[in-house]
Amino acid sequence: MTLLEKSCATEPDDRALLPGADLLLGAVDGHVHACPHINHRSLDVFQAVRQASAAGMRAIGLMDNFANSSGLAALANRQLGHLGVEVFGGLIMEPAAGGIDANNVRIALKLGFGAPGDGARFISLPTHHTRYIARIESRSEDYVRACLGIPKSGPLPDPLPEILDLIAEADVVLNTGHLAAAEALRVTEDAVKRGVGRILVPASHYDASTVADLAEMGAHVEFSFFFCTHATQTGLTHVDAARNTVPPVSAPEVAALIAAAPADKVVLSGDCGVFLLPPPVEGLREFLLLLESCGVERAALRCMVSDTPAALFRLNG
Repeated sequence: MTLLEKSCATEPDDRALLPGADLLLGAVDGHVHACPHINHRSLDVFQAVRQASAAGMRAIGLMDNFANSSGLAALANRQLGHLGVEVFGGLIMEPAAGGIDANNVRIALKLGFGAPGDGARFISLPTHHTRYIARIESRSEDYVRACLGIPKSGPLPDPLPEILDLIAEADVVLNTGHLAAAEALRVTEDAVKRGVGRILVPASHYDASTVADLAEMGAHVEFSFFFCTHATQTGLTHVDAARNTVPPVSAPEVAALIAAAPADKVVLSGDCGVFLLPPPVEGLREFLLLLESCGVERAALRCMVSDTPAALFRLNG
């Protein structure tokens, strides 16, 4: 049996053979790409749930640049809830998913079958239609101008204030998407002032000072396996036909950034599902082992992959 086959196995004895398998027990991966896509996926949502259950994980979060994923999460919970893995979703406000629109947010917060926990657990600013990422992707200036940019001062662009109020009222997670460091700090500051109590900032490309400042402001910082992998070496179609790359971040660099924030403010995720990477369960296991080999203590890893995201996303039980 290959290593990948072992990572997807359903027998507990097979899982136990893998180094770091114990770190997956009770783990939460809030960044799983298993929804339908224009790019190849390594698995679908039901497969992702079954593999997470076989690994003893507690929950997975579905990320989707094309649609509100809370409906798929509700369906997965209804059909596979007996496997013991809680599935949650949310809305990334990309144009294909309706864009930055308060009514879309209202719908996302309600979408499901009426079961406890249905509806979006997170609302995210765009991940690829921000001026910061558009410039990294070498998009045209017309494309860049149409993307989200956060001003250095003055009010946030409409309808962001209204959306922040909706997030605060629903007590769900604001994900700041892919913004420049200064923009993420600005959005976090305004969100806190408007009563948003749950904030997650993807921070793999920030410096240690920014990570520390975000944590001090009350935000959680997220570090994902994707940026440490070979998937950064080739162009991928994330939101359209264009093939784009992102700068890689080494595991030692991530470990140094993690050290800038307390463990209860750090969330570790896989960001797997793209066909070039191992399935999410295996990707998360590899990421945790990489970080442990870089000096991150096992107790801290358990906190950052289990307790911290469970509290942030208000998981059941």
